[in-house]
Amino acid sequence: MRSVFNWLMAAQRAHARWEYDVSKVILARRKKLLLALLLPVLFAIGLECAYAFEVPHIIGGKHAYAPSFATMEMFIASLAIGLCAGMITGCIGAGGGFILTPALMSVGVKGIMSVGTDMFHIFAKAIMGTTLHRKMGNVSVGLALVFVIGSITGATVGGMINRGFYEKNPALSDAFISSVYVIILGFLSFYTLYDFMRARQNAGAGATAQAGELTRLARAAQSLKAPPMIGFDQHVVPGGRRISVYPVIVAGFFIGFIASIMGVGGGFLFFPTFVYGLGVSTLTTVGTDLFQITITAGYTSIVQYALYGFVFYTLAMGLLLGSLVGIQIGAITTKLVRPIVITGFYGLTTFAGFMNRAFALPGSLSKAGYVSLASSTAKTLDLVGLLVFFAIVGAFGLWVLISFIRGVGRYRAGEIPVSAGGLH
Repeated sequence: MRSVFNWLMAAQRAHARWEYDVSKVILARRKKLLLALLLPVLFAIGLECAYAFEVPHIIGGKHAYAPSFATMEMFIASLAIGLCAGMITGCIGAGGGFILTPALMSVGVKGIMSVGTDMFHIFAKAIMGTTLHRKMGNVSVGLALVFVIGSITGATVGGMINRGFYEKNPALSDAFISSVYVIILGFLSFYTLYDFMRARQNAGAGATAQAGELTRLARAAQSLKAPPMIGFDQHVVPGGRRISVYPVIVAGFFIGFIASIMGVGGGFLFFPTFVYGLGVSTLTTVGTDLFQITITAGYTSIVQYALYGFVFYTLAMGLLLGSLVGIQIGAITTKLVRPIVITGFYGLTTFAGFMNRAFALPGSLSKAGYVSLASSTAKTLDLVGLLVFFAIVGAFGLWVLISFIRGVGRYRAGEIPVSAGGLH
C-alpha cells in the first residue's frame, strides 16, 4: 500500500512541476501570454459562427454538447475553479488537476464533458507553453514514439469506455467517473491525512532515482531482451541502456488509459513509471515527457472527446487562464509556510474531492437505475458533498491569497528563506 501511495504522490508532484514550468513559459513570453488572453475571444467567435451555420455532427453539432451554450457567469466560474486548482498545484506541489473534474461536475457539467474539457485545457497549456527546444538533448525520441503507440491505444480504449457508458446512460457515465475518483482520491487523502496526523512527511514520495540505480521492477523490465530494443541514457551511463519496446508500449497503454478515463493528462503517471518502472534517468524522463504529453493530451482531447462534442471550450479557456495565475501565487506561498502545513492542506483538498464524488455517487447510481434512493435523499447528499467540497477548497484558496498578500513583500525583499516544501 505504501509503495502505491508513493507512486501516486510522485506522479502528482512530477505533473505539478510540469504545470509550473509551463505556466512560467507562457507568462514570461509576451506573445504566448497575449495568445492565452485572446483564446477565449477566439473561441467565443468560433462558437457564434457555429451557431450561425449548421455544424457537422462529427464535431458535435447539436447532437452532443458542442457548440456549448456559454455565459459570462460560466466563464467567471471556470476562472475561479482554475485559480483554485492552480494554487493547489503551485502551493502543495502536487497536481491540482484532481479537483478540476469533480469541481466541474459539481457545478452541473456532465462527467464525460468535464473529463474532455480538462484534457483540452491541458493540451492548450502544453502546446502554448512547451519548452521542448530547451531540452532536446535530453529527449529519447525512440522511447517517446514507442510510448505514444501505447498511450494513444490506451487513450482510445479509455475514451471508448467513457463514451460507451454515456451512450448507454449519462447517469451511469457520471457514476463510473465518480467511482474512479472516489477510489483514487480516497486512497490519497486518507493516507496523507494519516501521515499528517502523525506529523510525518513522505520524504520518499517525490524522490527520483539516481543515475546508475535501478529499482527491482526496472531491472526486470530491462532484462527482457525481446527485440526490437531501444537505446537511451547514453549521456548518463557509459554505453547507455537498452530496453525492449514491449514494456514501454504496455506502460504507455496504462498511462493513456488512466489519463483518458480521468482527464488528468498523460504526464500524470509518466514520470514515476519511467523512472521507477523502466529505469530511465530523470533527465531523459523530463525531456521525453515534454515531447509526449502534447501528443497524448492532444490526441485524447481532440480525437476521443472534442470530435464527439464533449469539450466545453469556454470553460477550458477559463481553466487555463485561472490556473496560470494560481500556480504562480501558490508557488510563492509555498516559500512562506512550513512543509507540514502544506502536507495537511494537500490531505484536506484531496479529501474534499473524495467527499464530493462519494456523496454524489448514490444519486448517479439511483438515476442510472442501479440503486433505489429517494429523490430528496439524493439531493441532500449531493448538497452536502457540494458544500464540503467548496468550503474546503474555498478556505484553502482564501488562506493562500492571505498568506501571499502578507508575505510576498518580505519574500521579494529576501527576508524569508525558501521553504523545503512544495515545488522547490
